[in-house]
Amino acid sequence: MVNSKEEKLWNSNYLKVLTCNFLLFFAFYLLTPLLPIYLDAQFNADKDMIGLVLSGYVVATLLVRPFSGFIVDSFNRRKVLTLCFFVFFIIFAGYIGAGTLLMFAIVRTVHGIPFGASTVANSTVAIDVLPSSRRNEGIGFYGLSNNLAMAIAPSTGIWIYSISNNFALLFWISLIIALVGFMFTMWIKIPQREIVANKPVLSLDHFFLTKAWLMAINISLFGLCWGVMGNYVAIYGQEMLNITDGTGLFFMILSAGLMSARIFGRKQLKSGKITQSCTAGVILSCIGYALFGFSMYLGAWSYYLSALFVGLGNGQMYPSFLNMFIQVARHDQRGTANSSILISWDLGMGLGILLGGFIAQYTGYAAAFLMVAGVQIAGALMFILFTASFFTKRKLHN
Repeated sequence: MVNSKEEKLWNSNYLKVLTCNFLLFFAFYLLTPLLPIYLDAQFNADKDMIGLVLSGYVVATLLVRPFSGFIVDSFNRRKVLTLCFFVFFIIFAGYIGAGTLLMFAIVRTVHGIPFGASTVANSTVAIDVLPSSRRNEGIGFYGLSNNLAMAIAPSTGIWIYSISNNFALLFWISLIIALVGFMFTMWIKIPQREIVANKPVLSLDHFFLTKAWLMAINISLFGLCWGVMGNYVAIYGQEMLNITDGTGLFFMILSAGLMSARIFGRKQLKSGKITQSCTAGVILSCIGYALFGFSMYLGAWSYYLSALFVGLGNGQMYPSFLNMFIQVARHDQRGTANSSILISWDLGMGLGILLGGFIAQYTGYAAAFLMVAGVQIAGALMFILFTASFFTKRKLHN
């Protein structure tokens, strides 16, 4: 029997990695819901141009992540993480100095490179510092730190802007938060690992986990839904529901849903019931996105209730998918597995930002969010009918 002290989940290095991950996403997503408003007010950009500018970072992220997985599997992971996080921190200064729409678009796009690389490196380090017997549970909480930051940070940014009316202040706060995250990366200690020799010189599995192709398509659909909601929820609330101060509350409810899902869903992951946890998550998310899509007809109660269901759903779904990607990968492919799920999620988010801006420009935000509800339902059916059994047939025990 393994000594329980040796199998401690909340060890100091795991807590440091969780903190790094939270601060990484918090600094980045503090700005997310306000950037459409900033681009409109500062540069008079129209809706489809806003979508194009905001999706630039996704393109850069997608380009760098396959190579990031290979690099973190081949070199010292902590050093890779520290370097990538440092560049991520520095680029926040570019938002402050960007005086034209073109300069802002360049900074936003370039920022996707260290963001993409840092997320892959950090999530792979998290797996390294987790005891094997607590890995499912630990990965679940790690996924929660992503989701919580993506939910809490926007509401914080909206609140700060509502009392200061100052975008520059937000850029400075993100810069400082990223600096703190960078400092935490220097304090992490990870166990020594042996670099696997005699790998094929050129293999697609170095850059993307091909065994997980159906899971990748499936989570891309869910990423598309999150991309539309996360980027356009504030401007949707203003234009369609006359909600000017309620977006922060929306994200607070979303955060509560995420937290509740992980607290009550941890037993399923701990006992290995990954597909059951994911099924519950995708169904709850369907309810949430449907309520959101019809909120212009149903009223503000539907808008806020949708946040709870989307939070509950994503809090179950995303950590489950992360576990599934890890479990179909060999132990020497952890970096590739992490980059693969992030590539898939970001590809979906990027398409969501572009499609959301395009549909909103020509048919309105209501049509954009009704489209999202349809995509979420399609993704849920895909998981229940095909992806769950696909994973079961391919999972490894390593």
